[in-house]
Amino acid sequence: MSEAVVTVPVARIEGFSSCEVDDVLAVEEPLEFRLDQITISLTMRTPGDDFELAAGFLFAEDLIAGSEDILSISRPADGSPNVVEVRRTPEARVNHSPAKRNFLMTSACGVCGKASLEELEQNACPALAPDNVRVASSMIRRLPERLRAEQAVFQTTGGLHAAALFDFNGELQAVREDVGRHNAVDKLVGAALLNRQTPLSRKILLVSGRASFELVQKALMASIPLMAAVGAPSSLAVATAEKAGMTLIGFLRDDRFNVYSGAGRITVSENHT
Repeated sequence: MSEAVVTVPVARIEGFSSCEVDDVLAVEEPLEFRLDQITISLTMRTPGDDFELAAGFLFAEDLIAGSEDILSISRPADGSPNVVEVRRTPEARVNHSPAKRNFLMTSACGVCGKASLEELEQNACPALAPDNVRVASSMIRRLPERLRAEQAVFQTTGGLHAAALFDFNGELQAVREDVGRHNAVDKLVGAALLNRQTPLSRKILLVSGRASFELVQKALMASIPLMAAVGAPSSLAVATAEKAGMTLIGFLRDDRFNVYSGAGRITVSENHT
């Protein structure tokens, strides 16, 4: 069985009868990040793609500028499955005053790990470069169905968030799942970074839940011009996307969606480029 799921016995009650059955749950375990031998964070995550998660997290926090800044990613000498050690190259751009993180982040956390509002404000999102991107609304409406078809662990447990990258033709490029929605995005971006595919300026990001500020921030750090969410966006997510020039879509379901910023990239047409 995958390390991302575990089977547990449960009492299932239907009407006036009960029976003992097995249920499959998504695993949630801590993961410690060590950067240059210093512990910088402990997050709760679903095991799997841990190196990608570490790379994506460090990139989103501006502690590495790209894969060229990574000398190595490995487990510690004792082989602990819940620790990832990252070493930067001597030439790496070092952030001498990174925003301090609280030691523990839950699987629901993102900006809640920031130590202060002042540090949050300093971690400004980069503005996107002007582009001529145009995508068809008909293609956007089909994305959730394609994502659901690839959510292997969600279909088993019903308990994971997902994030996916698509190209502008609606072709699925990659999917990652995790109990934390921000972890799923970090895994996705981290995979692209380690494969030297960043920036993601020709990709669409789809998330299975709501669009919060921290997800928009992570997408902007990767230069993603269009982000869509099955759920609702927050007010700060919309304001951040609008300021940075990102197209932000919410409530993408039931063959319709709302465009909260960057509507100029969406064409109501069957044709797309």
